Amino acid sequence: MRYNQVKDLVEWAAGFHARMARQYSEAAEKAENERLQMAFNYLASRELKMKTGLEDLFRDGADHSEVLELWFDDSNDFPQPPELDRLAEQTITGSIEDAMRTATSAHQRLQLLYEHRASRAKIEPEEEFFNALAQGHNSEIRHIMASMEELQGV
Repeated sequence: MRYNQVKDLVEWAAGFHARMARQYSEAAEKAENERLQMAFNYLASRELKMKTGLEDLFRDGADHSEVLELWFDDSNDFPQPPELDRLAEQTITGSIEDAMRTATSAHQRLQLLYEHRASRAKIEPEEEFFNALAQGHNSEIRHIMASMEELQGV
């Protein structure tokens, strides 16, 4: 996948979170037990939160226009978007452990994508921007794992 501006990448990531939220919501509707349904609903809400956070970067008052408007042409292959697109298209079912694995895998791949962009940043604000997004996914992984482990113990 090739991007032209940073905002294109951010829009794609917001769309990815929306697709994952739909997948988790659909899985919650089909869940075999209440605990699994709660886990999927929780993951859907976290994905919507991530989507909203990215969309907020485009709203008035967000001071990221300098970075969002940057153009880049990276001939290096981005393995994460196609992998993530496939993940967002698959039917999510299974156990709480499966749900946790899917969620952490998605966030780890997004974290790698953002770290990749930070390492190729042309200006310091761009590097800081992508490092902040990567750190956000690292935090999200820890948050999800703790919450899902707690849910398993209920």
